[in-house]
Amino acid sequence: MPLVRFRQLAAIGLVMACAACATAPSSAGAASIKVGAVFPLSGPQAALAKQEYAGVQIARDLVNADGGVAGAPIALLTKDLTSESDAAARVQELNGEGVHIILGAYSSSLSMPVSAEAQSRGLLYWEAGAVADQLTGRGYPLVFRVGATGQNLGTMSSHFAATVLAPRLNKSAWGLHMAIVHNLDGYPTSVASAVARQAAIEGIQVVADVVYDAHAPDWPSVLAQVRAANPDILVLSSYIADGVDFRRAMLKTGLHVDAFIGSTMAQCVPDFGAMLGADAIGVFASDRPEHGFNPSALTDTGRAIYARFAAAYRNEFGSDPTEESLAGFSAAWTLFHYVMPRARDLSASAMAAAARSLDLPDGTLANGAGVKFADTADAMGQNTRAASVIWQWQGIRHSVTVYPPVFATGSPGFIPLPR
Repeated sequence: MPLVRFRQLAAIGLVMACAACATAPSSAGAASIKVGAVFPLSGPQAALAKQEYAGVQIARDLVNADGGVAGAPIALLTKDLTSESDAAARVQELNGEGVHIILGAYSSSLSMPVSAEAQSRGLLYWEAGAVADQLTGRGYPLVFRVGATGQNLGTMSSHFAATVLAPRLNKSAWGLHMAIVHNLDGYPTSVASAVARQAAIEGIQVVADVVYDAHAPDWPSVLAQVRAANPDILVLSSYIADGVDFRRAMLKTGLHVDAFIGSTMAQCVPDFGAMLGADAIGVFASDRPEHGFNPSALTDTGRAIYARFAAAYRNEFGSDPTEESLAGFSAAWTLFHYVMPRARDLSASAMAAAARSLDLPDGTLANGAGVKFADTADAMGQNTRAASVIWQWQGIRHSVTVYPPVFATGSPGFIPLPR
């Protein structure tokens, strides 16, 4: 090891050992690095949030197995958070326990207040999975996200429609007619806006932009507006329950389009396929990568860490990794393996500076992403090399990654949509 690097690591180790507010005794008597974790581990979001948190835990375990950070193991201090109103209290508790870094929080509605409170207290906030654009759109220098944004998913939807679906329908991009339907909440609305912006860039004609309230949807009115516009392609920005309800209402009324894209990940989670069965077949979804994408999307480094992660996940849960666990792992691995060893000390500002120094090519992370964080106010802390893909349901409870080509394990089918 070069002497300079040795001295850097030694200095980091000294800081970790001496900064009592940032460390705690481990079972072996060595100092450990406290990292806060805030997730909805109870309540209706718990099932998927626990998968994301499991990915974070596996990242911690692998880094600790490799010797920790300059010899110091990472210790997760975990808080359950199910209500936005409790976000500030959870952050305050972790701050009082000596935490300088907080990982969270699965849901955008929880991540927004947690990250704002962390920023106000001078703590580093590291997003493990939430995708709302606003999270990294506030100019907060201590807030970072490795994964995709809603804008990534919306943009991918229109680009896929123009470059892949249009030729399959024997149309040019400017010959496509697109209807956008979205829940009025901030996250689906922001994704729908990205769909519309990219559609304009691609030359797609947006012939309808229909808004509904998921708490009291008027599906007959929504579907009547879509039918009147006579679109070739329908793009839906929804959550899971209203996404399922919309598809059922669409089939019940006999509304048909040539292609249907879900742009907010909801159409690709297992629940969508489980609840709809054969009625999901043919539906596309813009999403983050999940287990089973084409390994050629990974560099040698990416393949090696993916193999370690997948083996650890299968050993613990007896199944292949999920999308949420892969997102949580990739985010936490970036923090634990790449950022923390580069930081001059454990302060939030030093961690943020180390994060901004990263320049990792696409395919380095286990989910196929690279890492390069934006430093402009409108995207501060957002990974500009985040990975996103298009899936399609091609069987009952069976989905296939179809785009972009480097991630694809199959070809788009069911074009036009059978029903």
